[in-house]
Amino acid sequence: MKVLITDKINEKAADIVREVTEADILPTMDEDELCKVIGNYDALLVRSQTKVTDKVISAGKNLKIIGRAGVGVDNIDLNSATEHGIIVVNSPDGNTHAAAEHTVALMLSMARNIPDAVVSTKAGQWERSKFTGVEVFGKTLGVIGFGKIGQHVAKTALALGMNLVVNDPYTTKEFVEKFGGKYIENLDDFWALPDFITLHTPKTPETTHLINKDTIAKMKDGVRIVNCARGGIINENDLKDALETGKVASCAVDVFEDEKNIGGCVLREFGKNVLLTPHLGASTSEAQINVALDVAEQVKEVLSGGNATSAVNIPSLKPQKLEPVRDYMSIAENIAQMAAQITKGNLKNIEIEVKGTLANLDVSPLETAVLKGVLSNNLVGVNYVNAPIIAKNREIALTVKKSHQTTDYIGSITVRLNTETEGTEVSGAMIAEHIKRIVKLNDYNTSIRPEKYMLLVPHVNKPGMIAQVATVLGSDNVNISRMQVVQKSGKQAADEKSMMIINTDNEVKPETLDKISKIDGIYEAKFVKLNV
Repeated sequence: MKVLITDKINEKAADIVREVTEADILPTMDEDELCKVIGNYDALLVRSQTKVTDKVISAGKNLKIIGRAGVGVDNIDLNSATEHGIIVVNSPDGNTHAAAEHTVALMLSMARNIPDAVVSTKAGQWERSKFTGVEVFGKTLGVIGFGKIGQHVAKTALALGMNLVVNDPYTTKEFVEKFGGKYIENLDDFWALPDFITLHTPKTPETTHLINKDTIAKMKDGVRIVNCARGGIINENDLKDALETGKVASCAVDVFEDEKNIGGCVLREFGKNVLLTPHLGASTSEAQINVALDVAEQVKEVLSGGNATSAVNIPSLKPQKLEPVRDYMSIAENIAQMAAQITKGNLKNIEIEVKGTLANLDVSPLETAVLKGVLSNNLVGVNYVNAPIIAKNREIALTVKKSHQTTDYIGSITVRLNTETEGTEVSGAMIAEHIKRIVKLNDYNTSIRPEKYMLLVPHVNKPGMIAQVATVLGSDNVNISRMQVVQKSGKQAADEKSMMIINTDNEVKPETLDKISKIDGIYEAKFVKLNV
C-alpha cells in the first residue's frame, strides 16, 4: 500500500502513515497531473489546494480513503467518492481554536478600527478621533451555525459581556439556553436581533448567498458581519451595496467567493469599514499540525483495517452513533453474510429486528453493516461507504423493528432476508461482554462463534450421520476444528431433522459439498465463508 501526501501538509503526517505503509510527499498538482499518478496510491491526503474531482477519483483505482487536513471538503467530489466506495475524512476539531480565535480577533479589530489605526500610526500620524470604535460589551452577537467553532466563539463573546442569539437547525433550544444564549428557530426572526453576526456554517445549496440583499434588509441598521466560514455564504455584491448605504456598518471577511481572483473582489474598494484577510482561519502552526496528525491517524487506522473517526460520507458511522453499538457491528455483518449465502432466490427485502439494550439505541450503523454483509455476497468492492448507495440503486428495501421484549442476551439482532421463494432468518447476540455468537439459524437454536469457514449440514437424526460426513471431509483433506449438532426449537423427537454446524480449517470445495449432499439422509449441505 502507498499514500500520497500533497499541498504542503506537515511532514509529521508522513511519519504517522509510514508506521503502516509507504508515503510519498509531492507538490500540489492539477487534475491531469494527479490523474497520471493517483492509480498507484491507496490513500490521498490533501489540504484545500488540490481539487479531487470525479476524474481523479475514477483514476484512483486503488483508493480507499481521502483525507482532508482541515474542516471543509469543498474541494472533494463526495458523491463520486461515495459511489466508488472511498471513505472521505476530515479534521473537524483540529483547527477549532484557531478558527474561533481568528473570528474573535476580526470582530474586535473591526469594532475598534485596529488595522487602519496601525497603518496611520506607523505613518507618523496621530488620528485618535478618526478611529473611534464601538464596544462589544452589552451588544448582541448572532451566531449562525452552532458547531464547535461557533460554540467557542460564543463562549468568548459571553465572557466579553455580549448577549447571544443562535440559529442552527441541528441544535436545540434547550442546549442553547443551557449554554447561555437564546435560540431563534426561524431565520426571519433572527436577522433583526444581532448587532454583530458571525457565520459558522458549511457552504451548501441552502447556505449559498445566505447573506444577500433581502436578508440584509431585515437586519439592524449599522450591523457588523464576520465571515470566517466559507466563501459564497455572502453575496459580495449585495454586501458591497449595503456597505455603501451604511446599512452594514462594517464587515470582516476571511473567505471569498473566488479566492483565486481576489483582485476582482468588490470588497477591496472599501477603507476602514472593511477588514479582509487571506483565509487565515486555520493558519496557525498548532492548527496545521493538529489537522495533519488527525487525518494521518485516520488514514493509518483505515489502512490497518480499522474505522475512521470523522468520515464525512458515512453519516451512520459518526462516532456518536457508532460507539454505543460498535461491539455489534461485526456480528451484524456476519449474520447478514450467512443469511445471504444460504438463501435461494432474488432478494426482495431485508428485515432487521433488535432486542434488549439495542432497542434503546440508534442502530443505523448496524443497518449499514447488514447491507454490507448481504451485498458483499454477490458484489465485489462493497464497503460501509457504498453499501447504502448500492442498496438504494437496486431498490432493496430495509425495515427495522425494535423490541423491548426480555431476552437471554444483553442485546440481539436478527436479519431476515425475503426472496420470491423463501425467507431466511439468522440471529446474533452478545452473550457476555465482547463475546458474540450466532444464536439462531431459522428454526434452530445455536450458540456458534462466527468463524471464517462454516459448513451447515441438515440431516435426518439417526446414527452414523456424523461419521459419514467426517469421512468425506477427511478424505478430501478438510480438517474439522469444532462441531455441534442442533435440533429444531422445541423438537426433541428422534426422527426430527437436525443440523451439523462444522467449523473447518480450510475451504470446502463444491465437489466435497456435493459428495456430502449425496449421503443418504443428508439434505442440501451449504458452505458459508465469513469475513472475520
